[in-house]
Order: sequence, then C-alpha cells, then structure tokens
Amino acid sequence: MEGVQEDMSYTAINPFNGETIREFPTTSDAEVEQALEKADYFYHTAKQQPSTERAAQLEKLAQEFAAHNEKYARLLTTNMGKLITQARSEVKKNVEFAMYYVKNGPAALKPIPYNNVPEKKAHVEFSSIGAVLSVEPWNFPYTQIMRVFAPNFIIGNPVLLKHASIVPECAQAFEDACNKVGIPEGAFKNLFINYNQVNRIIADPRVQGVALTGSENAGRKIAAEAGKNLKKSTMELGGTDVCIVLNDADLKAAVDGAVSARLNNSGQVCTAAKRYIVQSGIYDDFLAGISTAFAARKLGDPLDAQTTLGPLSSKSAQKALHEQVEKVLAGGAQVLWGDTSLPQGPGALFNPLIISGMTPENPMYDTELFGPVAQIYKAETEKEILKIANNSCYGLGGAIYSQNIAHAKELASHIETGQVAINQPLTSYPELPFGGVKNSGYGRELSEMGIHEFVNAKTILN
Repeated sequence: MEGVQEDMSYTAINPFNGETIREFPTTSDAEVEQALEKADYFYHTAKQQPSTERAAQLEKLAQEFAAHNEKYARLLTTNMGKLITQARSEVKKNVEFAMYYVKNGPAALKPIPYNNVPEKKAHVEFSSIGAVLSVEPWNFPYTQIMRVFAPNFIIGNPVLLKHASIVPECAQAFEDACNKVGIPEGAFKNLFINYNQVNRIIADPRVQGVALTGSENAGRKIAAEAGKNLKKSTMELGGTDVCIVLNDADLKAAVDGAVSARLNNSGQVCTAAKRYIVQSGIYDDFLAGISTAFAARKLGDPLDAQTTLGPLSSKSAQKALHEQVEKVLAGGAQVLWGDTSLPQGPGALFNPLIISGMTPENPMYDTELFGPVAQIYKAETEKEILKIANNSCYGLGGAIYSQNIAHAKELASHIETGQVAINQPLTSYPELPFGGVKNSGYGRELSEMGIHEFVNAKTILN
C-alpha cells in the first residue's frame, strides 16, 4: 500500500471539506510504559484462563459493532472519506472477522499429535508468546485492527496499536468499544505514538511480535527494527495487482468486476485491480465498457447516498497521487480516459483515470498508484499476459476473468501473488489466508494460518 509520510499529529480532518474535527494528544513515554505493564499483566493472567472465555468476550465486542453500525461507520467516512455505504460494509466485515475467531479460534489452538517417531509419542501445543505491536493503515481502520486483535486475543497475546495518524477517532473508537464490553485491561491499547516510540516498543522484551500493514517503505523500516531485536514479524505491504481479462470472458462480468475492484474505497485498497491486462480479442469492448462505467461515477460528499466516488484520504494523498500521475505521463504513458486536473476546493477529490502505454522503461512502471487510476495493457497471448503480470516486485493479489474455470485456475497457478480470484473482484474473507510474496510482504492474516503466526508451537515428547 502506498503510504504518505505522516507528521505524527493525530488529527481527524474531514477529507471532503478539509475541516478539522478533533485533535488528540500524543501518548507520553510514561503512558507507553504503563501500557506495556498492563499488557504484560494480561499476558500472564491469560495463561491461566481457557481461550473459550476470551472467545465469549470477543463475541461481546462483535455484538457492540453490530449493534451500533452507523455510529462506527460515520467515523470511517469523516476521518478518511470512505463512502457511507462502504463504511457500513466495513463495520459489518469487522464483525465477521471477530466472529470467525469466536467460533474457530479455540479449536485452531488445540494440540496436534505427532506420533511418527518409533516407540515415542509427541504433540505440539500452541501458546501465547507476549505482546504484539500492530501498526495499521488508514484505508480500512477497523478491519485492519480486528484481523490482528481477534486471533491474538484468543491466543492470549495482548495487542498494542499504532494506527495511522489521520484516523484517530477510529482508533479511539475501537479501544472505547473494547472497554465498553469488558475486554480485560491490557489486552488492547491504542497508542498515539511516534516512530521513535514504536522502535522502543519493538525493542522491549515484553513485546514478542510485530504486525504491520502499510507501504513498502514503512515495512522495510519496521521489519528491520523487528529483525534487529529478533522479534517475529508479519508484513502486508503494497500491490500492483493485475486484473486479467481473457478473450472468452463474460464481458459484463469482467467490466463490472474490474471497475469495482479499481474504484472501491476510491482506489485506496492494497489488493485493488491496479493493472488491467486484456487479451486483444476483447480489448476494445472492455475498454469501452470500463470507460462508460468510470464516467458514470459521481464525485462528491461520501455521506451523500448519491455519491459513488468519494475523496482520497487526505490532501497530502491527493497531492502525492497527482505528482505520481504527472511522472507516469512524463515517462511516456497516455491518458485514454479522464481529466488529469485536480478538482478545486478544500477537499481531496480526485478524478478517475485510465492510463495506457506503461512500459518497463517508465520510471513509474512498478509503482503502486494508490487511488482511482487504472493502467491497461493489451496482450495477444497468455505467455505475454504472464510476462506482464509477473514483471513486478510486488505480489499481493490478482483476478482472472474467463468462462473456462479450469483453465483460469491453471493460469492463476502461474501468477506470482499470494491470492487470485476468478471471475470476481478479490476481497478478504475471515476463512481464507491473506498475504503476499516478494515486496508485498510475508506472513498471513485471517484463517487458521493467521492465528498461528504469533504462537509458541511447543513440541512435547514422551
């Protein structure tokens, strides 16, 4: 995910109208120490408690979000500009992530027998390791927290959160929800901290894991700090995900899916369809279809139900994306559809664009464009499709549209990413592992794989 440099001023600013909503004081070093002490207390206390008790507590948190969907959704919209309909959907998914671990978490932690050694018996049991620092981005403020908190809470690992500085109300709302439903003290704490404090937390022996979702640049820094301190880490970073459309694709399904996958959340999704690779036989019809669909999107206030494309998350994000597009075009690419000028006003609106002519010689060729900007490539053969698809330092997700499902699955196996969807936009499900390869990071969130990332898998032999 392409990141914008944060100034560590935790201030909620409405990205549609530029109005400052609320500023939050930064967390002091003394408050950080207090949070670490309470986290350590929870860690040791939870070892004496069955995970099923924590599952019951997590269910209460899920119920809190479910019962007050609108309250939590509006904070998403006013802090980072998410369309209110999409904000409600995120709150709903937040509940689904929690409930998956309520129902499946304790079972995923049951011991596994290993009886392959002659005349010996053994099993592996899973236990907590200590506090996990969670460094999260602004594009999905609740679900990014829950996908780390829910599994680790079931395990008994406390979670300390450093959230993006532009969504402080969302970060605080998650903590307030935990407190409201009686999540034990120390199990979760939101911290308004700077990166010097982040580094000190990683170095603290009470912290044994680091989970980050964010830009490649942020990932390199945090992963290096974790490595220096021999702390386990997971990194979910950027993507230049492909949307492959073969000649035999259902045109309507491909257009609808491709447009949704590029413009959902105003294009600010790590797994958004950033590169359309379209086979020549369907290229013209596909381009006409997505151009019409892009043109139908209505820029505006994300709280207005009539709006179908909201602002970017901030003015700095708007400025950064505009500069990237200018460099893309200066490098030889062309705009096939859209207006490259910035909308006037105090907000962070951005006109959607369709760009073509990106070549490996373009200095921006393998750069993630985090916003409503689609790149399109025409390819003759599947060999050419795969060459374009895999010519990236990223490997997070992708999608393939074809009416031959078996063939699409075969093609998917050759794409160098952590996940591929067929005939649908890629999205996350609590039941399925989520993560990438190459510079898109390492480790997996969600599913039973997500709950096994930060555990002591202890072998007991008798």
